[in-house]
Amino acid sequence: MAKRRSYDQFCTLALALDIIGERWTLLIVRDLLTGPQRFTDLQEGLPGIGSNLLSKRLKELEHYDLAKRHRLPPPAASNVYELTALGHALEPVVSAIAEWGMKAITLKPDAREAKYFKAPWGLLGMKHIYNEEVAANLRGTLELHVDEEIVHVRVANGILKPGIGPAKTPSVVAHMDLETYKAMVLMEATPAELIAQGRISLQGTLEDALRFYELFVPVLHPQKRP
Repeated sequence: MAKRRSYDQFCTLALALDIIGERWTLLIVRDLLTGPQRFTDLQEGLPGIGSNLLSKRLKELEHYDLAKRHRLPPPAASNVYELTALGHALEPVVSAIAEWGMKAITLKPDAREAKYFKAPWGLLGMKHIYNEEVAANLRGTLELHVDEEIVHVRVANGILKPGIGPAKTPSVVAHMDLETYKAMVLMEATPAELIAQGRISLQGTLEDALRFYELFVPVLHPQKRP
């Protein structure tokens, strides 16, 4: 592997950035944190990255023992990439940066105009950025449809577990388009208002839907309520 640029500093932060600070690296880690993926899955989930650059970043992750490649048995019989234990240790780092990004979103006024969005991108934030007091009194599963993508969040025993795709037995199912999702995240309108406007289609009770939303509002927007 070609020698990479280095900060050449005896500092653990600089060392970490030498390894994971290149463009796209943490976003690849973000996507692999949801589970093993094929090269084509990663490329589809990272719009804007070229195949050569993705190959280069994956080789770098393998070189530093952050990810490994192996072949699935038949009938899949395809190569997938997955994180090693050292790679998985980056999960709280990625989540902390995502949490900071939510709090700093007003620093980038053009954030709403971003071209790409994938519903699973928010899963790590959901997993780590939630109100434990609300979770302790909530049990059930929220299934969220944003355009054609589906993710879900299950809450039990005070623990939140997000997942990709439909839930087995959702308590609440919410359908919305991307613009509505952005409006909700940016607190341009509350879920109750968006539901009343017909922008969110709800299966389940409004009360249950708002209780799920309360998992995140007190953390990300302390002055806001549904």
